[in-house]
Amino acid sequence: MGSIGLLFDKILTIHNKHGPFELTLCIGDFFGPSPGGNDSDDVGRLLGGQLRAPIPCYIMQGEYPLPERVIEQFSKANGELCSNVFLLSKSAVVTTAEGLRIACIGGTYKAAVYNGSEIPHGFSSPYFTSQTVSKLLANAVSSGVDSSSLSSIVSSVVSSPLIDVLVSHDWPTLITNFSAVPLPSAESSNTGSPPIDDIITKTKPRYIFCSGEGKSPSFWEREPFTWEDETDRVSRFIGLGAFGGEQIDGRKQRWFYAFVIRPQVQTTAISHRPADATSNPFADIPRTHKRPLASAEGESFGWGRGEQGKPNPGYRGKRGDGTDDLNNGPERARPPQEYICRICNNPGHFIRDCPSRHAVGDTGGRKPREGYVCRVCGSELHYIEDCPVGRACEKHVYRRTREVGPDECWFCLSNPALVKHLIVAVGGECYVTFPKGQLVPTHNTEQHENNDVFKVPGGGHVLIVPIAHVATLDSIPGELRTSVVVECNRYQAALRALYAKYGATAVFFEVGRVSSKAGHAHIQAVPVPFSLENRVESAFREEGKLQGIEFDVEEAGASSSEEEGYFRVELPSGKRLVHRIRQGSLFSVQFGRKVLASLLKMEERIDWKSCLQSEEADKIDVQAFKTAFAPFDPSC
Repeated sequence: MGSIGLLFDKILTIHNKHGPFELTLCIGDFFGPSPGGNDSDDVGRLLGGQLRAPIPCYIMQGEYPLPERVIEQFSKANGELCSNVFLLSKSAVVTTAEGLRIACIGGTYKAAVYNGSEIPHGFSSPYFTSQTVSKLLANAVSSGVDSSSLSSIVSSVVSSPLIDVLVSHDWPTLITNFSAVPLPSAESSNTGSPPIDDIITKTKPRYIFCSGEGKSPSFWEREPFTWEDETDRVSRFIGLGAFGGEQIDGRKQRWFYAFVIRPQVQTTAISHRPADATSNPFADIPRTHKRPLASAEGESFGWGRGEQGKPNPGYRGKRGDGTDDLNNGPERARPPQEYICRICNNPGHFIRDCPSRHAVGDTGGRKPREGYVCRVCGSELHYIEDCPVGRACEKHVYRRTREVGPDECWFCLSNPALVKHLIVAVGGECYVTFPKGQLVPTHNTEQHENNDVFKVPGGGHVLIVPIAHVATLDSIPGELRTSVVVECNRYQAALRALYAKYGATAVFFEVGRVSSKAGHAHIQAVPVPFSLENRVESAFREEGKLQGIEFDVEEAGASSSEEEGYFRVELPSGKRLVHRIRQGSLFSVQFGRKVLASLLKMEERIDWKSCLQSEEADKIDVQAFKTAFAPFDPSC
């Protein structure tokens, strides 16, 4: 009893002695193994505000279901259980004010459950599913931010899924490969969850913290390792012991790890490789059995390093008989026939040997991979962080968000970099345009289950955008707001009529961010087949519950305060749901798209970047839609 209070006391002691620290990440089962909470008195005191964390404390689900009252509070308060204590969702990716990206995969892996569910499991289940992992990877490219400038919105759909810190209960299966550090127990050699391997491979965390190592969690820190395609990126793995856990071999297990991490700025320079770094356990290797405890010698030894980086005496390489040079022998290993380099998308060589690996873009930074498009100026020759029009930085200073004016805004007609071939119609106060990478596919549609949605010519996913550079529709001042809203309503009515002609209804949604550095307001319109119109509301409410988002029914004509952010969705019935976004809270700008992609069973299209197509294909879709829309267009 009382372990939560005792934990907070320990955190305060560490904070005062070794800090100060910005936040605490609590890994594993914060509330203990009992469904009602092992420390039921402490749970009540925590939720009631009698127990206070000394610094912001982010917790997660471990091996057991969470107490019902904790789940209820999560839903009511958008994840904030009480002052300074925040519960991360099972597939969370959050961005701190300093720009650090933290990902969480909650629950534990069970093979029989993993692929057997069409929806992610909530906190009342101890397991995560394939859908949970898919949602985390989708969140990695659409994570919430706590700023509301346009550059922050741009940054919230990032150019890559790389994250800084991953927290998980389960260990990855491959993490002990190539390590010479003795495992903490015999159980460790059989511990691991294959999906965690996949998450790490795709997100390349700089720090990985796990708690679920056997029945008696023990501290284990692996040597660092690097990534062939990210030469300046170093990853570290730490398995933590349990707070208040039993002693092992007469020793207390280390249950905390204090560290300093800063946002990593992408550069062309190669960082120094740590002296004790090993080969990457997740790169270009088959899945192998974990090695036994490191007390064994001889051929059971992994890729241990001796003096000056050479193998220890007696080591016999797995790729050949040589013992001196593991990587640069006369017959360098070649990839299997089906292997494709992730840099140039060509076969025949590993990433480490790619001739394009060190290519430089037009502004001096790294040259983007094939298919990448800068979302500020549309160039294919530099990453967004190197864009001369967009985000700026001074040498050796972390890039911070800044206000973007109408001449740089990617929705303002005055911006010369605006992608004008996507525009459908222009009225007096608003215009209608296709988004980049619309949700509705227009090619190879026969593979999808809901074929009705593809009947609208050109796809039909469009944006209604005020011509004036305004943050949200509700923040437009005075008489201008009336004229803009009237014209928006006309375009919405026209889209409903068009969609209905092709067997679909309309769903409209808007993310409203309010601040001195806000972006450009727009309403997204997506066609949904008539067969699914009665499921739209439940889809938004169920996804909202998973993410701690609550909705209120909004009366017709009502609006939010000019000082208040919001997410609003208008259902096929005309009913409007609104979620108030509290200042400083996290909210993904891709929430609406994710809900509709799941409803339409198009989860692979959650990330708009994966839906980009050529300009020629865009023009064909736009022309098809314009032709169909012409009889309904109120601006004609």
